[in-house]
This record gives sequence, structure tokens and C-alpha cells, in this order.
Amino acid sequence: MASMTASRLHTATTTPVHSTVWQNKLMNECRSRGLRAPNFQECSDRRGGRTAWSSVVEVNGCKHQARYWYDGDWVNNAREDAAEVALQRMGVVPAPRGPHARLLGSISA
Repeated sequence: MASMTASRLHTATTTPVHSTVWQNKLMNECRSRGLRAPNFQECSDRRGGRTAWSSVVEVNGCKHQARYWYDGDWVNNAREDAAEVALQRMGVVPAPRGPHARLLGSISA
């Protein structure tokens, strides 16, 4: 497993530069449930001559890790990914069915 180094601590109120669709949905869901605003933290992993970035979002004491690692120019995508994961685990949006779900479905059918 890659080692992660905690970087800056952010909140969802940071001025957006890129798309914040999932971050906004998560913030609105937290607000509607009476929860604190989600807290995002970026993580970096040095890989050869480059640094990969990911994000973790904490919602109501639960941490949700982004699924993927991104180039430094696309750190906001890591935040979007983590927000989407949080919403899936909160039951707000369905988790995507991967290829393994189709394979298992065809075996058991």
C-alpha cells in the first residue's frame, strides 16, 4: 500500500476553481441532516519523479477515501471523488455496479 502524507486541511467552503457538483451535494446533504460541514484533507504520495494526490472527507466522524489518485493539477477531482464515495456510503446515491457485479449475476442466474 502506498504511504500517504497528510497535506493541507480544507473545508468544503473553499472557493471552487473546478467542478464541485459532488462536494455541493454532500454539503447540502450534511446541512439537511443537521451535520457539520464535511472536512476534506488532501493526501500525497511521491511516485518516482511525480506526486500523486488523493483526498479523504470526514462526515459525522466517518472518513471516506477517494477511490483514485490524481495529478497535482487535478486535486479537485480527488475531492469530488471522495464526496461521491461519502454520498454513496450515506445511501444518498447508489454505488455504481462494476464489471464484477455483472459477472457474479450471470454465474448465479
